[in-house]
Parts: sequence; structure tokens; C-alpha cells
Amino acid sequence: MSAVPASVNEPAIAFERVTLARGARVIVRDVSFALEPGTVTAVLGPSGAGKSTLLYAITGELAPSAGTLHVLGQPMPRPSVRELYALRRRMGVLLQGNGLLTDLSVFENVALPLRFHTPLPEPVLRELVTMKLNAVGLGEAGALLPQELSGGMARRVALARALVLDPPLMLYDEPLTGLDPIAVGVILDLIRRLNDSLGLTSLVITHHVHETLHFCDRAVVVANQGIMFDGTPDELTRTTDPLLR
Repeated sequence: MSAVPASVNEPAIAFERVTLARGARVIVRDVSFALEPGTVTAVLGPSGAGKSTLLYAITGELAPSAGTLHVLGQPMPRPSVRELYALRRRMGVLLQGNGLLTDLSVFENVALPLRFHTPLPEPVLRELVTMKLNAVGLGEAGALLPQELSGGMARRVALARALVLDPPLMLYDEPLTGLDPIAVGVILDLIRRLNDSLGLTSLVITHHVHETLHFCDRAVVVANQGIMFDGTPDELTRTTDPLLR
């Protein structure tokens, strides 16, 4: 059974009093927040606070110990592996390490999800891959191998691959790590521009606070096993809370 599309009026992701644990160790407790459709939300916090754990719950790798979690209108965890995979096809994930296959060209790396998940004829597939590479400014790089790319270029190829199935939800796990300042600016601009032009909802997990606050609609701070802040970037910048400062 395919996933039922979420209503345009309901949150793309909704945590309601969710507790996430690894065995007996509680990582986040009783957290609640939601992502409104069309927005870019940055999840900030110190290393080990549980930012990536939230991502594991969203993708179905970690089931909540308590509370309820809905992703694109569907309760998590899903009742079967088949339904989980169907929901995952509606999520684009940009990994910190890019995850590019070094023995495949840039073009074939981006084409891989289409070849695996769709029966598209080759001319249509090639057109779609070219469109995604053009969207990230790499229309001429299709024949290159991953080892021939700079760090910023590799991150953009991974972004094109994450977008190739046209997911309504994009998840970014530390997308700025290891990039020089110019590449950081390019990636942030792409995240914002693609989110707005494609009508996506984006969740960005990052520890790059100052750079991220300039482009996101909302900031969520995770610390001390919970949500310490949930509001606009301006509100976070103006806060006098010593923990947040």
C-alpha cells in the first residue's frame, strides 16, 4: 500500500511528547515540535545532545519509547517494512559524508534512485538527472567521478541525488561540515532556493549556528534531553537565557 499524501494544512513532521532512547539511556525526553509545510527549520545544539537522534526517528530507524510522531501525515513507526520504504521514498536525505559511490560517475550517482525505484525510460531519466544537476549548478559535471570533485561540488551532487525523486520533505544532516566558507554560502543558498522554488519542507541539523540563522525560518535548540528553544531566528538572537547564549 502506498503512503497517503499529507494534507497541505497539517505539519510535515510533528513530535508530540516524544521520548527517544537507546536501551536504558534516554537521549531526548518528552519533546514536542512541528514543521510547517514550506518552511526551513534548523535544529541546533551541542554535540551529543540528540539532534541526529531526531533524524533517526523521522526516517524510522529509531522508534519512540513514548509519545507520538507523524511524518508526512503518517504515524511512526510504520506497520511494515514495505510501508516504511514507501514513506522514505518521499524523503530526501543529505548525509554528512555525501554517500557518493566512487565507481559511478556524477550522472549515475544522481540517476541511481530513479533506476532503482522507477520504470522510467532512459530518455526521460536522463532529462530528469540533467535537470537536477542544473538545479545545483553542476550541469556540465555529469561525466566526472566523485574523486574529481571538490568538497562543495560533492555536496551539491549528493543534494541533486536527494532531490531526484522529487520528495516533499528534505532532511539535512550537518550539510556544512568540512566545507570552506564559500562552499558553505553556496550550500545554504541552494537549500533555501530549492526549498522555496520546489515547495519543500526542510529540516537542517547543524552546529553552524550563526551561518544557519541567516537563512532558516525557525530554530529549534536541543540540549539537556529536551527542547530548550523553539522560535524564530530573531527571537533566538535576542534571547537573554544564559544556557542559550
